Amino acid sequence: MSLEEIKARIARAETEAGRPKGAVNLIAVSKVQPNNRVEEVLKAGHRIFGENRVQEAVGKWPMFRERYDGIELHIIGPLQTNKARQAMDLAQAIHSVDRPKLAETLARLAQERGACPDLFIQVNTGEEPQKAGIAPEDVDGFVANCRTFDLPIKGLMCIPPVKEEPSMHFALLAKMAARNGLAGLSMGMSGDFEKAISFGATHVRVGSAIFGARDYA
Repeated sequence: MSLEEIKARIARAETEAGRPKGAVNLIAVSKVQPNNRVEEVLKAGHRIFGENRVQEAVGKWPMFRERYDGIELHIIGPLQTNKARQAMDLAQAIHSVDRPKLAETLARLAQERGACPDLFIQVNTGEEPQKAGIAPEDVDGFVANCRTFDLPIKGLMCIPPVKEEPSMHFALLAKMAARNGLAGLSMGMSGDFEKAISFGATHVRVGSAIFGARDYA
């Protein structure tokens, strides 16, 4: 599926949900994608990309930024505290603030740097033991704690359980965000982004539908 087809589907979903045109940011998830595929999307004019691993992002995006203006990079995967400085230097947004230690590290580095990327708190809406994220019952307290550090918390992020209907998770995330006065909702991927838009997603993370299947070998 082409980038233009994905953008057209997003536009239709915005209209059907009664939302303004351009309300949703498309993050093209380029993790594990070869550079030639990424460059095709850059040549098509897209500028918002997502990476899971800081190490991969460091090896890819400084090169592309020398050749293309206006690139906006989002770190969407688990972030180790020892990679936080690199992430902050490279990215405009981090979607995986998922524990107090990471929040404290980001706050300290933000003070040192005098700047901080936009931050999203990852919520484990399915309460899956193998998955990172703040438990739903702890979200309000964690948001309040992050605000005491003057961190720029813009919204919440979730990855619904694979075998569950995502709508209930999108609705839960939207309710928690509204309760905490947060406008950003990072939710929805290749298979369910239109549904996420109907529940208020402001950022959808689409990879394989744009780039094709990933080759992890």
